[in-house]
Amino acid sequence: MSDASTPDDRRPESLWLATTPTTDYGPFDGGLEVDVAVVGGGITGLTAAIELKEAGRDVALLESDRIVESTTGHTTAKLTSQHGLIYDTLTSQFGDERAKGYADANEAAIDAVERRVEEHGIDCDFRRTEAYTYAASSDDLEAVRDEVAAAQGVGLSASYVEETPLPYDVPGAVRFDDQAEFHPRKYLLAIAERIDGDGSHVFEETRALDLEPRPRPCVETNRGEVVADDVVVATHFPFFDRAGYFSRMHPHRAYLLAVRIAGTPPEGMFYSTSSPPATIRSQPVAEGDDELLIVGGQSHKPGLDGPPTSERYRRCEAFAREHFDVESVEYRWSTMDYSPVDEVPFIGPIDPVSEGVYVGTGFNGWGMTGGTAAGLILSDLIVDGANPWADVFDPQRLPTSSAAKNFLEENAKVGGSFVGDRIESLLASLRTDLEDLSPGEASVVRRAGRPMGVYRDDGGTVHAVSAICPHMDCLVRWNDAERTWDCPCHGSRFTHEGDVLSGPALEGLLYREL
Repeated sequence: MSDASTPDDRRPESLWLATTPTTDYGPFDGGLEVDVAVVGGGITGLTAAIELKEAGRDVALLESDRIVESTTGHTTAKLTSQHGLIYDTLTSQFGDERAKGYADANEAAIDAVERRVEEHGIDCDFRRTEAYTYAASSDDLEAVRDEVAAAQGVGLSASYVEETPLPYDVPGAVRFDDQAEFHPRKYLLAIAERIDGDGSHVFEETRALDLEPRPRPCVETNRGEVVADDVVVATHFPFFDRAGYFSRMHPHRAYLLAVRIAGTPPEGMFYSTSSPPATIRSQPVAEGDDELLIVGGQSHKPGLDGPPTSERYRRCEAFAREHFDVESVEYRWSTMDYSPVDEVPFIGPIDPVSEGVYVGTGFNGWGMTGGTAAGLILSDLIVDGANPWADVFDPQRLPTSSAAKNFLEENAKVGGSFVGDRIESLLASLRTDLEDLSPGEASVVRRAGRPMGVYRDDGGTVHAVSAICPHMDCLVRWNDAERTWDCPCHGSRFTHEGDVLSGPALEGLLYREL
């Protein structure tokens, strides 16, 4: 791919998916009892599954599509305990002890990946490197220095630096030593091979639809029921949500480019304090010294006011070209993350009453370490009944005052979006003539009293679906660069034909006749 001038003209393709083979595990065929059912084939589910199998448990891993193709297949793939300027916030909200538990869990996750890579000889481009969060302007220097002090206070190898390997000057940065980066699919596909067999299973194209916790957990899928002693819900958003996770975390989408630059990419991983933040790291793509630079950012709430998706890709490219000598854009993709109101993931018992059911979710954009830590913690809880970091991530923890404020603000935005949707729906029929839709364009219209999402494909065929997300009845928006219908309230995504790409929605958008 040599021309990056019009990123919206090409469909997105993840570097991780493009450089690894497609999997072909068979679907579940009904009637199975195991020790543990793990729902979700990303880094959280696969880590939990391999830990549990090695602890002597028979495991069935259930993936609705193909493993490691959803969120984990669209990550930046940083293995780091440096999560922006998180530790000053954590020490202020929770105190030094819980902040240290957060740091220790993420550092242990990096070590766990490295240990598996070495033990099993996994070729996944794993390498130790430094991580930097740099001040986007001198106004952010005080916050950066506060972060250095907080990180050092919980035992991390943090330091304040005024120079980085970046080819442009920054006012200052916090540097963490001995962090890591890797190719997540190469790593996890090797893990999946070790799970499948000897009484354990990896099932693809098997969508979990419901879960009955008592008297013994039973996962209902589109292909039958799996009965287990314990269940790990490791889907990106919990498909089983009696504890109101939809109200305690909010979605945000970010955009990534893998670009070829003149010269050697800078060593290290980089994250800025700008709003939205920029993210940078390099990745080997072939034998020898061939490396691409991953550059991204433009994080935002999906579907709300702001520029279209195609414009966000263009802004990422403009940033890359401003700071690096870009020769070509090779890949582009986006990722969806969920951020808890207190910025700490939910890892542990899924709710107070569903005995034997556990969850790992809400990794706030840092899922490679967070998901690995979740797999370690959940395995310990199931096998041993305890883990030293479990209290830090307890899904039933009480909110702090700042988290409670964020909770009210985020849910007010969702409520405002819901009301606005109804007005949008009523006005839709007044604005759009279907004949005015060009190939590749879409709009929400109102026909026969119902809001409909209408898309004209490149061949001129018009596709119409219900524009109401089946999760909680919000109005979906069109994503022009990826050609999907996205829900702004809780992040569900659908194809132009209405099929579910990612939850929390379990059902698709109904196909409509115009």
